[in-house]
Amino acid sequence: MHKRKDIIIIGGGAAGFFAAINIAERNPNLSVAILEKGKQGLQKVKISGGGRCNVTHAEFIPSELIENYPRGKKELLGPFHTFMTGDTIAWFEERGVELKIEDDGRMFPVTDSSQTIIDCFLSEAKKYNVLVLYGHLVKTIKNEEQKFLVETSQADFECDKLLVATGSNPKIWKLLEGLGHAIVKPVPSLFTFDIKDKRIADIPGVVAKHARVKVIGTDLESDGPLLITHVGMSAPAILKLSAFGAIELAERNYNFKIEVNFIQQDFESGLDALRASKLELAKKQVVNSALFDLPKRLWNQLVLASNIKEKERFADINKMQLEDLASQLTRAQFHVTGKSTFKEEFVTAGGVDLKEINFKTFESKLVPNLYFAGEVINVDAVTGGFNFQNAWTGAYIVSRSI
Repeated sequence: MHKRKDIIIIGGGAAGFFAAINIAERNPNLSVAILEKGKQGLQKVKISGGGRCNVTHAEFIPSELIENYPRGKKELLGPFHTFMTGDTIAWFEERGVELKIEDDGRMFPVTDSSQTIIDCFLSEAKKYNVLVLYGHLVKTIKNEEQKFLVETSQADFECDKLLVATGSNPKIWKLLEGLGHAIVKPVPSLFTFDIKDKRIADIPGVVAKHARVKVIGTDLESDGPLLITHVGMSAPAILKLSAFGAIELAERNYNFKIEVNFIQQDFESGLDALRASKLELAKKQVVNSALFDLPKRLWNQLVLASNIKEKERFADINKMQLEDLASQLTRAQFHVTGKSTFKEEFVTAGGVDLKEINFKTFESKLVPNLYFAGEVINVDAVTGGFNFQNAWTGAYIVSRSI
């Protein structure tokens, strides 16, 4: 016997709850159920932003916001004109959750706790009689006679409209293939670079504030802060590259070379500045005289890598050493030998092919009354709250469509 619901949402994450609440609020007479495979939902919300939940990003112009999406950029422009970051902020504030903007544009609840967002969702779901069923692993999805039949590990359900909001889930993608959808093969999208190099081996925690990074032999390039870690490099300059280069770097099996400009000046400009310093700081030891606003420990390593000895003064170094240092500062090469997951936030490129989705409604073009929201589709973003904004926008538009 199938349990009857008007709308079933597969996935008890950010997009699933956001859609369910908006649907139930708009249509109090509809029965809405969330099927979540885990013992509790909203786990990605819980760990996001180091447990603070990076809700969205303070970018309020749709044409600029889409630049943060390596996949989905073109498709999201219209949806962002319908439901944008300002709408997200207003939605949460209307429900008693105030957000704040940090210096880098990321937005968090003022409580600095993801539990605030979770509590809001659970409270709103209860208020609008959304049925949340945990421990329901979806086994099959069938589309028969304009109805969906969903079999889980605990029960069978029947519904008129189905929203899939499971994020990156290979088993669900397989079921969607069974309904006729093409799935773009998933590859990791947000990751840090593994690098073994004596220049950075002993300086984890050091940040170059204004770096530019290129993947040699490609058009991939990004800039921003660069963090030296105990296994290699991270922070926005690297994470942006990993997102925009997700497919190409996977094809290279995460084995490639990067060129790092630590000072965002070209070689000649850097060399001119060093020549001037050679005159001005003639009696000072090079290794102890960090320039270009670089952290001392990083400067120290780049100096030693330029064949400049610890006690050598600016007056002592020759033309070749000066050029070597300019090269280390502006075009240092590093060999990347692998990747590591960024914190606990695992994001993938891949999912339901965007050509098969109507982005005015987020409904399937192939299967009527089947909808998608969040990372189940082939949309992903750089770090900073952008993946959540995609989830809120898609979920809101689905709720409006339904």
